Amino acid sequence: MESQALARPAPLRGYLICGVGTAIWSTTAIFIAHLNARYGLPPLVLAFWRDLFVVLGLGAGLALIRPGLLRIPDARRRWAFFAAYGLTLAVFNALWTTSVALNGAAVATVLVYSSPAITSLLEWWLFGERINRFRIIALALSLTGCVLTSGAYDAALWRVNPLGIAVGLAGGAAFSVYSLFGKATQRQEISPWTATLYAFIGATFFLGLLQRPATLFWLGRALDGWAVLLLLALVPTIGGYGLYTVSLGYLPAGTANLIVTLEPVMTGIMAYLFLRERMTAVQLLGGALILSGVFLLRVGEEKRRGD
Repeated sequence: MESQALARPAPLRGYLICGVGTAIWSTTAIFIAHLNARYGLPPLVLAFWRDLFVVLGLGAGLALIRPGLLRIPDARRRWAFFAAYGLTLAVFNALWTTSVALNGAAVATVLVYSSPAITSLLEWWLFGERINRFRIIALALSLTGCVLTSGAYDAALWRVNPLGIAVGLAGGAAFSVYSLFGKATQRQEISPWTATLYAFIGATFFLGLLQRPATLFWLGRALDGWAVLLLLALVPTIGGYGLYTVSLGYLPAGTANLIVTLEPVMTGIMAYLFLRERMTAVQLLGGALILSGVFLLRVGEEKRRGD
């Protein structure tokens, strides 16, 4: 996408791009559930190979379609920025998988979706983005919806140690910082696809440092497992992260983060279609609250532009 287009923000386009990216992103859990159930693939090993395949797939695609995007403008001046960007992504992946192990999927999901509130506060502090009453209400609706959709309203699910809660909240903060890095690349007029590629190069390097030779090739000769892992990297990961980063050229990072809270709803729909998991009435109510939050956010953006 050309930098000239990014210089003229079109919020509706940003909503559509982020919404499509979130829909693609929501299939991630389906792939991961299959890999965990069938192969018992360790989370950090899965994260490493997924990121490596993203680098190889996205790099090959850009080399064929837009080879100019393989280069970072003024790379010598920005190497430290992209090292930090990749480290942030690696930290988020590590914290997320650890949080799931310590807290369970439901509580971990709620904790990571603390990121919209954290991102909005950081945007206000760093970039002077306004936090109006529409965004505050939208944040409350989305966070409440995530609690209901994930089932984390069950007190039994919160019987975890303080370390687990701290790790989960840190994961939400890491995703917020990742979002702000993506926003910064847009301000520097760096292509979102270039930014995504180099963020994953950094994340692959840092996650590689955490691997053990005994578990690195966990899948062994299971070619079908490798194929699923490759598909996970090429479709939901590249599509989700790439389109999310593109949307940051049109939307505040806090707004994009709120739209991403649609992921639990979309994942629930995918789980019903592919895994025959049914959503309860409470989960459907949670989904409605999340959708209401995104709709209210859109109304607030229209009102702000009209003032």
